[in-house]
Amino acid sequence: MLRRLPLWLWSVLHVVSLSLAVPAISSAQVIKSGPPACPGIALTFDLCPVKKGSGYDKPLMDYLIQHRIPSTFFMSGKWMTKHEEETDQLLGIEFFEVGTHGDVHAHLPMHSADEQRAEVLGPVRLLRDHHAHHATLFRPPYGEYNGTTVDVVKALGLQFIQWNIESGDPDPTLSAEQILDRVTKRAKPGSIIVFHANGKGKQTRQVIERLTTEVFPHKGLTPMTVSDLLACKQPTR
Repeated sequence: MLRRLPLWLWSVLHVVSLSLAVPAISSAQVIKSGPPACPGIALTFDLCPVKKGSGYDKPLMDYLIQHRIPSTFFMSGKWMTKHEEETDQLLGIEFFEVGTHGDVHAHLPMHSADEQRAEVLGPVRLLRDHHAHHATLFRPPYGEYNGTTVDVVKALGLQFIQWNIESGDPDPTLSAEQILDRVTKRAKPGSIIVFHANGKGKQTRQVIERLTTEVFPHKGLTPMTVSDLLACKQPTR
């Protein structure tokens, strides 16, 4: 059973978990970026469950679709259950890619191997059984993991995808300019950037528009799905 702890305690545990060293063999299996030889960059969006609001950033999605911007979405099982129509829509767009993001968005390192397996496998089965989609990519909730998580993901045949640029878009204290600045400074060939498409990022659409119309063209970067980025070996022409 997944137990709730006070928010302040989760914050402390989160900091501690991120500071713990992950075994070298596990770190090598966690993908944080693509090959630097290809000027591609991956825009990724987590779809975590939310307590308030629609849980779906329609203006952002409309922009990505209208401008045909390749993107990768990591969906939690709980989010998919509440957004069946949106899930089907995103799965039907050829330049989008869909991965998974845990079942109920649990703090994985706090749980046993069996509990972690259930959390990882839940949305994979949901996509397979209800949406006829074979998921191959996984991102852990909160970006938290330990050696057990890596072993579970590997045993399930999934690719473990993290990021090397955290946009910070759910932070209500950050302006669009601040988010844009932190992403712009770090963006380079092979980067994987994490954003949110569940409405938690109030500035996300504005930032994405500036990135795709100004920053990426200036830096010679081409948006790609995560899978296309990982498969890219030569500069695109």
